[in-house]
Amino acid sequence: MEKTRPIIIIKKKGGHGGHHGGAWKVAYADFVTAMMALFIVLWLLNTSKPVRDAISGYFKDPSGTANKIGTNMAGVAENFTLSRDNMPKLKEQLQQTIRQMADFEKLKTHIEMTITSEGLRIELSESASGTFFDSGSPKLKDDGRQLLGALAQELGKLPNKISIEGHTDAKPYPGSAAYGNWELSSDRANAARRVMQAAGIRTDQVTQVRGFADQCLRKHEAPLDPANRRISLIVQYLPRTEPDDEKPAAAGEEKGELKKESTAPAAAEKPAGKP
Repeated sequence: MEKTRPIIIIKKKGGHGGHHGGAWKVAYADFVTAMMALFIVLWLLNTSKPVRDAISGYFKDPSGTANKIGTNMAGVAENFTLSRDNMPKLKEQLQQTIRQMADFEKLKTHIEMTITSEGLRIELSESASGTFFDSGSPKLKDDGRQLLGALAQELGKLPNKISIEGHTDAKPYPGSAAYGNWELSSDRANAARRVMQAAGIRTDQVTQVRGFADQCLRKHEAPLDPANRRISLIVQYLPRTEPDDEKPAAAGEEKGELKKESTAPAAAEKPAGKP
């Protein structure tokens, strides 16, 4: 009997479907683009108004805003001009810088910033034990060096000029001493200048270094109070300048008004009988 041949069944497996194509790449690119747009919007919401204005101006006129804030790699403070309009912005920026100091809680009651007619006045007042300077000495302590250095790094980015003042209380030195409050206030102001210039202030940025001794007390009712001993930094406004195309018209109008106002009274006040 012949052996039965085995039955061989051949099953063909189905192959992979057709090529998926690049549709997924398009979807992924759209997702990445949407995420990038989201992060840009979140960043813009967290920036200051001058930066947002500069970015908006760049898209409207790229060539005309190259020297504005946020259009170069110099940072936000670069090209920041201190004026009466943006003074609070600079004050806030400096306060944020100071808050990052390790000893801020100990120093915060001795730092005061006020907006005056001269500009932004930053006053560093002393305590009875001496906060920024050794008692009766122009030698700066570590806290004073650190604070002045932090301020210098921010103020050095400004085009504005700075004046530095030194003040003492009314406690006099011994009568026979050759060194007194005038010398101490001047030496402390100069010590602050040297530290700030080494930390970021430009050599041509400081216009005045003045020592007032006890002639400009902070607390007149308490001339011996340690708060009268202080260093004052004044960040001055830049002088206002008018556009060239507006000056001739303004000058012409002003002359015309003066002529009208001066001719009429002259005729009325002319004494009778005199030429």
